Amino acid sequence: MIDVVAAVIQNEEGKILIAQRNLKKSQGGLWEFPGGKIEPNETKEEAIIREIKEEMDIDIEAKKFIDQKVFNYPDKDINLIAIECKQIKGDIKLNEHEDIKWVNKNELRNFNFAPADKFIINTILETNN
Repeated sequence: MIDVVAAVIQNEEGKILIAQRNLKKSQGGLWEFPGGKIEPNETKEEAIIREIKEEMDIDIEAKKFIDQKVFNYPDKDINLIAIECKQIKGDIKLNEHEDIKWVNKNELRNFNFAPADKFIINTILETNN
């Protein structure tokens, strides 16, 4: 089982950051909430801060746990942990992704998301935060 963190980053206008996966990687071209694997001896909060710094060169604050779910892919099992985050410093650079967009909650279903990330959309749309 691989523990993976995903950042739900909201801006001042209430829009949410989504990222398009690198075309050369697994599930390339699909949209996701950015993040990555938790390293040994790393908390989920430390992991999401590190991953977003590596992938987008911005500093974020991990605000609160949203939800988690286990997904069984043919080649691996992942435990996807969604964390609400806030950007605190920097301008986004695409180090890993093809594209990013800031979207309203009601626009999330208009994008073709990686299967594991779809549960995060459902959770976001079911809550009023």
